[in-house]
Amino acid sequence: MKNVAVVGSQWGDEGKGKIVDWLSSEADIVVRFQGGHNAGHTLVIEGITYKLRLLPSGIVRKDKISIIGNGVVVDPWALLDEIDEIKSKGVKVSPENLIISESANLILPFHKEMDEIREDAAGNAKIGTTRRGIGPAYEDKVGRRSIRVMDLVSEENLDHRLETVLLHHNAIRKGLGKKVFKKDKLKKDLLKIAPEILKYSKPVWKKIDEFKSQNKKILFEGAQGVLLDVDHGTYPFVTSSNTVASSAATGSGCGPNSINYVLGITKAYTTRVGEGPFPTELKDKIGEELGTKGKEFGTVTSRKRRCGWFDGVLVRQTIKVSGIDGIALTKLDVLDELDKIKMCVEYDLDGKKIDYLPAAVEDQIKIKPIYKIFDGWKSSTNGIKDIDDLPDNGNILVVSHGNTIRAISVLFGINTVDNVNSFEIKVGTVLKV
Repeated sequence: MKNVAVVGSQWGDEGKGKIVDWLSSEADIVVRFQGGHNAGHTLVIEGITYKLRLLPSGIVRKDKISIIGNGVVVDPWALLDEIDEIKSKGVKVSPENLIISESANLILPFHKEMDEIREDAAGNAKIGTTRRGIGPAYEDKVGRRSIRVMDLVSEENLDHRLETVLLHHNAIRKGLGKKVFKKDKLKKDLLKIAPEILKYSKPVWKKIDEFKSQNKKILFEGAQGVLLDVDHGTYPFVTSSNTVASSAATGSGCGPNSINYVLGITKAYTTRVGEGPFPTELKDKIGEELGTKGKEFGTVTSRKRRCGWFDGVLVRQTIKVSGIDGIALTKLDVLDELDKIKMCVEYDLDGKKIDYLPAAVEDQIKIKPIYKIFDGWKSSTNGIKDIDDLPDNGNILVVSHGNTIRAISVLFGINTVDNVNSFEIKVGTVLKV
C-alpha cells in the first residue's frame, strides 16, 4: 500500500468511514487533517458500533497510530468525551497510539455560541452548519487570535492568549446584547483539562517525517466532501476548511510528495445535508426511496439528507480539483430496484450547455441538469465482488475523464492496448458496457 489520501468526491456522507476503516487495516498510520467534530462516521467491527467524530478511524484497530493534524480544530471537551466513550467499548487509547498536533487550534464555548447566534439570525440565508463552533474557530485561526494546544502548556501564555481572543469575541457579544465571557472561568476550565490533552501533544510534522523515513504506510483521512471546500465548493454553503486532497499536506505538516495516491469516495447517487444548491435533487417518491433505503441520516446531527440522482458533472469537477486518482463507489445497491436510472452529464444555464458547476451561487441555483436515462438492472448487487456476477444485463456506466474511459474499454475488450490512445474521448463521455 502507498501513502493514500481519502476524500469525499461529493458533499460528504459518501461512506468514507467504511472505506477508511478497510484501508486502515493495511496502513500503519492514520492521519486526520482537517475539519472538526462536525464530521462523523459510524464503524461496525465484530458487532460493536463505534461513532467517531474527531478520532481517526485507525483508533479502533490494534497496532495503528492515529494522528490529529494541525489542520483540525479540536473541541477539547468533546475529544475527551469521545476518548472515554471509545475506551468504554474496550479500545485502547494512549499517547502510544494517539497523537495530537501541538499546533491544532481549539474550539472554545464561545465559538459554539457564536455559531448558533449567527445561524439563528440568518433566517432564510442560513448556511446549515452543525452549530459546533467549527466556522468561528477557523476564523480565529486565520485572524491569528486562537488558542492552540501548545498554549495549554504555560498558564502565563494562556492568560495572554485568552485576553486577545476574548477582546474580539466579547466586543461582538456586547454588540449583540449577549453576556460576555469571563477570562478567569474559561482559563480555569482549560487548565483543568490541560494535562489530559497535553499528554497526547507532539510535533506532528516531525513524527510524520520519522514515519516516512521508516517506510511506514500512511493513510490521510479527510472529512466532509470536496464540494464543501471553502475555496472550491458551493460557496457560501460550504464548511470552513479546505477539504481537497492537497490539504492533507498542509493539515499535517508534510510535503505534497508524501501523498502517492488520492482515492475519491463516491456515492452511486447524490446527497447533501444543510442548505445550498443541489442541481439533481429529487423531491419526489424516488428521492424518498433513496433516502430510506440508503439510511440517509447524519452520524453527528441525525439530520435527514437531501437526495438526488448521480451528478457526473460535479464528480468530474472534483476529480480535477482534488487530483483524484481512483474512485471507490458506494451504495450501488440502493439503486437495485429502480426501473429507470438517471445520470446528469451536462447542465443547462440560460439555454447554454455547460460541463462544469459555475462559481456564482445565483447561477448554481438556476442551472438545470441534463440527464442520460438508463434501464435499471432490477436485481441485487449487494455483496458482489466479481464483475462476472453483476446483473444479467451487464450494464456498467462510467462518466469520467478520458483515461478512465480508455482503461475501462481495455478491461472489457472494447479496445486493445495498442490502439487505445489513438482515439479522442471528450471529457464527460458516458460509456455503457
